[in-house]
Order: sequence, then structure tokens, then C-alpha cells
Amino acid sequence: MRTLSEHILDIVQNSISANATLIEIIVEEDKINDLCSLIINDNGCGMDKETLVKAVNPFFTSRTTRKVGLGLPLLKQNAEASGGSFSLASELNSGTRLTATFKLSNIDRPPLGDIWETLYLLLLSYKKGNLVYLHKTSLGEFSLSSDELREVLGDVSFQQKEIRHGILELIKSNLEDIKAIK
Repeated sequence: MRTLSEHILDIVQNSISANATLIEIIVEEDKINDLCSLIINDNGCGMDKETLVKAVNPFFTSRTTRKVGLGLPLLKQNAEASGGSFSLASELNSGTRLTATFKLSNIDRPPLGDIWETLYLLLLSYKKGNLVYLHKTSLGEFSLSSDELREVLGDVSFQQKEIRHGILELIKSNLEDIKAIK
């Protein structure tokens, strides 16, 4: 995975599979301390201690459709390669919290990527809970909640051309306003 957006998509798919009804994605840029943090919280089924230890092993997966699970190990590798860190905490029946930090100035830090497309895809595919995205920089913050979007749009489909365009523009313009990393 080459971008934070791809990592986010992969990790959130894990949260969806864990039956989470609340998924929070937080990206925080701290240029003063040269750090970018990615935090993903969910209230899904969580992991027991044994599974938690194995979760960052690329040859372990809880999925039955494949024999390897590269999402978490690759995110950990990318964080550490960029001078950052990675941590994973989980409690059975309570959820999971992932934290990855990256040195902003490190050449190995993955770029943010097309987060607007990633968020749009997640909004389309995650209908049984609330997806919250929060992006903070020194110039401000932008947040998006799928519950709030559903409340505003009512029965209007997110797939309607005008709605899709509006959601993508909302995300892009707000991230540009706070000078989010590319």
C-alpha cells in the first residue's frame, strides 16, 4: 500500500468485518513536532490477547478467503520506516484502537492519497453504523460523519451523480482550506 488512504480503506474494512457500528478515523498533522498521526477506533468485536499479538504477523489472518493478512503489518512497516511508531490495542467485545505515527518530513512517509475517494467508497459501503472522519492541522480541522450526511440527505442516494460530486467537493475543498498533506 502506497498511501495512507489505501491503509485507511484496508483497516476500516477490518472494522466493518468486526461488526463495528462506530468507526472513527483521525488524521492529525503536527508540523511543529514533524508528525502525522493516524488513529482508527472502532467498537467492533475486538480481539483477544492471543489474536492481538498475531495481528501484525503477515502470515496470520482471521479471514478464511486467504492465507495472509498484510494490512496491519504493512502499515506498521510504513510507520516505522518513516521514523514513526505503531500500536494496536483491542479488547474482546469492546473494539480496537490503532495508532500509527509518521515523521512528516521523512521521505518514506506515505502520502495521504485520494482520501476523498476513499471516504466516498466507505460511505457507500458502510451502512450499518456511523463513519466519522476528522482531519486536524494547525490551520483548523475538518470533520465528516456519515450519520450527519444521511440526516441531511434523507432518502437521497449517495450514488446520485450530483450527490457524489457534492460529497467529493466537500471533502476536497475542506482539506484544501486547512492545507492537509497531499
